[in-house]
Amino acid sequence: MKTYKIAAIPGDGIGTEVINAGIEVLQAIATREGNIKFDVDHFDWGGEYYKKHGRMMPENGRDQIRNHDAILFGSAGHPEIPDHITLWGLRLAICQPFDQYANVRPTRILPGITSPLRNVTDKELNWIIVRENSEGEYAGVGGRVHQGSPLEAATDVAMFTRAGVERIMRFAFALARSRPRKLLTVVTKSNAQRHAMVMWDDIAKEIALEFPDVTWDKMLVDAMTMRMVMRPETLDTIVATNLHADILSDLAAALAGSLGIAPTGNINPERTFPSMFEPIHGSAFDITGKGIANPVGTFWSTVMMLDHLGEKGAAARLMKAIECVTADPKLHTPDLGGKARTADTTKAVIQKIHGANE
Repeated sequence: MKTYKIAAIPGDGIGTEVINAGIEVLQAIATREGNIKFDVDHFDWGGEYYKKHGRMMPENGRDQIRNHDAILFGSAGHPEIPDHITLWGLRLAICQPFDQYANVRPTRILPGITSPLRNVTDKELNWIIVRENSEGEYAGVGGRVHQGSPLEAATDVAMFTRAGVERIMRFAFALARSRPRKLLTVVTKSNAQRHAMVMWDDIAKEIALEFPDVTWDKMLVDAMTMRMVMRPETLDTIVATNLHADILSDLAAALAGSLGIAPTGNINPERTFPSMFEPIHGSAFDITGKGIANPVGTFWSTVMMLDHLGEKGAAARLMKAIECVTADPKLHTPDLGGKARTADTTKAVIQKIHGANE
């Protein structure tokens, strides 16, 4: 029996609802597989913790989760707390020190879900977006001075290092190589950002020499939005900076049918720290407590976690269960135009895990 230690951090809003559903499904997978076990530790960090303690997580929070095998995260964001405090105080406070520099976001149209793009299926839209997750526009370098005066000034400096760009490019090229089409698109903005983005382009060319079997091209980020909408079939694996991929992956999720189904993995490829898996939909306080949050993004993130842990069979079983459930419109939550509740979708996935998806 292989036992994995999982740190569950629901965070704010619907994070609690979808992470609870995710843990139910994870335990169902463990029962069905029979040879794995998950010990889940729960951490009540987030906005409510901040309101009591003045910080989003304890000072020694990272030490509490450092030795877990993986982290399952819900969302960060609270209507009573500025967004930059919730983000930097929790999610980025884990991602950056744990060097989870590869943010991986698969996007495809699942069975039973209709893309807003006309006549587009998973044959045309089946992508993985790789987001540089440690530096760039979210490096945290900058400052604000003379607040409230006519001389007030603020800067956010996008910091790109050769080491940081090389490693994300190498990761993206290797991922592209592992997929059937062996196709990579490098997103840039080197026409306007003539220093860091030109370095990004130059390093892409250098790393490409290590992967002669991967076909690659380059797109300016503004043109990339048009290509994603107008020619989705020309894309497969995509690599972009922290900010650019953050934006493009939300567009990708919308094109695949809903932000509620989109997963992500914050990966530390060297495994010196645990990796963290989360749905990308955010805290969604407008539907918190209503029982209608879509748990599919969390379930798919759990698939990514299982795959990262080396449990390929369990990951495939859960993904198959998810696809069986999304194929049934009666099990679609309101974000997908249906009337199902979180509990309905969760129960159906568990049922499929236990025998209806052989």
